[in-house]
Amino acid sequence: MKAVVESLEGNKVKLSIEVDEQEFEKDIDAAFRKIAREVRVPGFRPGKAPRRILEARFGKETGRSEALRDALPAYYTQAVREHEVDVVAPPELDIKGGEESGPVSFDAVVEIRPEIQLPGYSGLRVEIPSPTAPESDIDAQIDRLRGNFGELVEVTRSAASGDFVTLNISGSRDGEPVSQLELEDFSYEVGSDSLLPGLDSTLEGAKVGDILEFEADLGTEDEPQPTQVKVMVKEIKEKKLPDLTDEWASEASEFDTVDELRADITKRMGLVRRVQATMALRNAAVEALVELVTDDPPAALIDAEVERGLHDLQHRLESQGASIEQYLQVTGQDPQVFLDSLREQATPSVKADLALRAVAKAEDFEPTEDDIDAEIVRLADAYGVKPAQARRNLERADQMLAVRSDWKKSKALEWLLEHVEIVDEDGQPVDRSLLEPEPEDAEDASSPAGAATASGELASEDPHDEETGE
Repeated sequence: MKAVVESLEGNKVKLSIEVDEQEFEKDIDAAFRKIAREVRVPGFRPGKAPRRILEARFGKETGRSEALRDALPAYYTQAVREHEVDVVAPPELDIKGGEESGPVSFDAVVEIRPEIQLPGYSGLRVEIPSPTAPESDIDAQIDRLRGNFGELVEVTRSAASGDFVTLNISGSRDGEPVSQLELEDFSYEVGSDSLLPGLDSTLEGAKVGDILEFEADLGTEDEPQPTQVKVMVKEIKEKKLPDLTDEWASEASEFDTVDELRADITKRMGLVRRVQATMALRNAAVEALVELVTDDPPAALIDAEVERGLHDLQHRLESQGASIEQYLQVTGQDPQVFLDSLREQATPSVKADLALRAVAKAEDFEPTEDDIDAEIVRLADAYGVKPAQARRNLERADQMLAVRSDWKKSKALEWLLEHVEIVDEDGQPVDRSLLEPEPEDAEDASSPAGAATASGELASEDPHDEETGE
């Protein structure tokens, strides 16, 4: 078989494929063997009728037609693999010669994944939350801990946020009492916004003995229930926090001093903020990269991403004994609206994929065979199969090109995260070393970017394959 690839307009290529007569004869033999299994010929068991008998009975053209129908897709796939054509849609096949006799030639026109240009990708700037906890946050955390040991002390001043007030509450709607609002000696923290809408703003500035009235809507947006509420303030107390001493620190924590307690809180908050900042950096960098993609992705790629999303959702639902139809019914979603939302989500995902591929090409990231071997070992470990079996599964599914692409996209993302300019909420530069995990932090077990394309083929291990010595 010989194949030539020619670029066409509209993000398509044409593969001109030629198969010599001798090679195609093998496909005709296979076609007649297939016919022999499907028809009954007097005097022969199923599948045992020889080709000459079948040719005499059904005609030579029958076997050739069957061979063309069965073999052309295989020759097309072989040409795509040999020339590493990154197709994204089914081909349009056009037989040019060999329908009746002689060598076979045909053209396959197919849409390919576009290669985009990203001017400015090396000068991106992103904003992330600061990985360092401000002193005010640390003070607030210590104050929350002190609050667990605080005492309520009665005061004569006006109520303020954070105070605890004792209230008598009553309510009516359309002149009728609301029994659920008949409360006496009810203790409430001002500013907690945990009881009635409008209560906090009403209580701030109130004094003991005040009788306050306001209207609270206790219904929904569709069915409002305006309710008249009356509140009498009987007592105001503030929470007095214990003094910040080493003695208190030793009683309230496992540490002997305030400095040790503060250092531990700083460390713990720093770990959380570092993880949040790292995740934010990844998301923000990819989003900034996607903003550089000005062209709409091919519909075939969007459709494939939507199909992948549906497949993932269906898999998760089936594991819980449910279906997509039941999910839509329970959530009250219209099927078309749901599909439109998936399509809307798919567009930036496809753009991110194309953008990372563009960065990988611009930076000339190409994996060595050792890199591919290491990637296959990683995927094999993740799916619980042996490396040799993983490689065979990927090769059978024509996913080795996807493995290489995933490796390059992973490297492109690493490069992007290393080179993007990082600032915090105030526009101040962020030191990258602050995003690095401390030696005692747990290792991040998340997989590299983009490994989902090929990895799904690893779970289908052939039970007839046996591996030893891996």
